[in-house]
Amino acid sequence: MDLRSLVMGIGFAVMWSSAFTTGRMIVLDAPPLHALALRFLVAGIIGVAIAAAMGQTARLTRPQWRATILFGLLQNVVYLGCNFFAMQWVPASLASIIASAMPLVVALAGWLAFGEKMRPLGIAGLAAGLVGVCVIMGHRLTGGVPVLPVLLCLVAVLALAFAALTVKGASGSGNLLMVVGLQMLVGAVVLGLLAVLFEPWRLTLTPRLIGAFVYTVLVASLMATWVWFGLVGRIGAVRASTFHFLNPFFGVLIAALLLGEPIGIWDIVGVGIVTLGILAVQLSKARQIENGART
Repeated sequence: MDLRSLVMGIGFAVMWSSAFTTGRMIVLDAPPLHALALRFLVAGIIGVAIAAAMGQTARLTRPQWRATILFGLLQNVVYLGCNFFAMQWVPASLASIIASAMPLVVALAGWLAFGEKMRPLGIAGLAAGLVGVCVIMGHRLTGGVPVLPVLLCLVAVLALAFAALTVKGASGSGNLLMVVGLQMLVGAVVLGLLAVLFEPWRLTLTPRLIGAFVYTVLVASLMATWVWFGLVGRIGAVRASTFHFLNPFFGVLIAALLLGEPIGIWDIVGVGIVTLGILAVQLSKARQIENGART
């Protein structure tokens, strides 16, 4: 892995993890579905405009359109919709830790549902990661975090895992930024309809809300997604997903620094276990692919 890929991976992990903290800031002052719809509308228009200026077009193949729409629905509507709604009650650090389990969910699904082989290192990492998530969730639930919003976070991570499976098909050659913008517009349309139909309006305009919203549009939406697609195209989905092992650490740290969320001893223990589990699973996958390529 070259230096550029390493910087992209760490940068993505920081941007991805920080989105939970800024998301928590937004939902404290604005309705989550309305805020998400506006976020994706603005980010999508900017992304498509920049892509068009770069000579990219929306002339995608039918499979690419299908993958782009599916990615927009799963990641932007289900995953982020559930997370934003849940973060009205769930701390940003807990939401980020649950979402960080996405590589574990993908590995488990591949192993149980699709019969993919898994090395002993991967099995150990999968078990460790799931134990770590349970440790943190058990500690937080006994501390008063409501159950239903946590369940929404679990639904969100399942959607994110399925969204990850569509990345390869969505990232059309030469149209990367256009695809990023289009999948955000898909999210904007669906979330906008849901917000108008089901969500009551409330708004407290504060500097915190404005700053968090601008950050999520430019960094957490456009830049992070663009970097992720670029990283997958550069080193492959398996190696790129290895950087998810940094997300629990960054998610808890950023929430503590910006929101003052407390960090307990069981949080530290759980984050450590999850981090090592994700790293073990991804390293196991990478080695398996390398061995398969040699044969």
